[in-house]
Amino acid sequence: MQSFGIYIIGDEILSGKRQDAHLSKVISLLSARGLPLNWAYFIADIPEQITSHLKASMARGEVVFSFGGIGATPDDHTRQCAAEAAGVPIERHVGAVANIEAQYGDGAYPKRVLMADFPQGCELIPNPINRVAGFSINQHYFVPGFPEMAHPMIEWVLETYYGHLFHTLDYLEQAIVVTEAGESDLIDLMNQMLAQYPMLKLFSLPRTNQRRTTEVGMKGESTLVKQAMLHLKAGVTALGYPWMDV
Repeated sequence: MQSFGIYIIGDEILSGKRQDAHLSKVISLLSARGLPLNWAYFIADIPEQITSHLKASMARGEVVFSFGGIGATPDDHTRQCAAEAAGVPIERHVGAVANIEAQYGDGAYPKRVLMADFPQGCELIPNPINRVAGFSINQHYFVPGFPEMAHPMIEWVLETYYGHLFHTLDYLEQAIVVTEAGESDLIDLMNQMLAQYPMLKLFSLPRTNQRRTTEVGMKGESTLVKQAMLHLKAGVTALGYPWMDV
């Protein structure tokens, strides 16, 4: 199954100067197309960290959306890190230059045009707001940190490259709410479920209310999830706790 992940890059997120708007949006864009988000990382503006993460996910062959750090200021490192991770040099992309010149005319030089310096061999991601393109290489898609630009660019990527995956993955997530039980009361049962269904993921979420209440469920291949949920419900009943479907 194809894995999807995201990197959210920038000290401003980690310092709290800006609030992240990308994680929830990507989850929404993917789920609307029957696709799950498998992981997410927040990364500071530290080139070594950015490059290390990119090398790892490129080696795994994952589809990754990366937000932030593709500008031209000294604290923007993502373009250079992506080139290093992919093992290619940075070069000025003719198509990206043409877009910047069309948007800004003489104002493209000498600084804005720096945003056309991309990893060699990359493809462009059109920016519907100001025509300063993002880029893609090795199934990694790099867009600005600004949500109004980034989100339509990611939607374009999904529609352009991954339409064949929409609503095709055999994936199901189901859960029950167990009342009168905290997570600690269900740990042994959870371990039994994981041992019996190693191909599935188990999740549990305590609910903060006056009663001890826990949401617990399974996700993965649909037939296995349905089978596992029958066993989970039977196990909760055997423990003497009431439950209801979510």
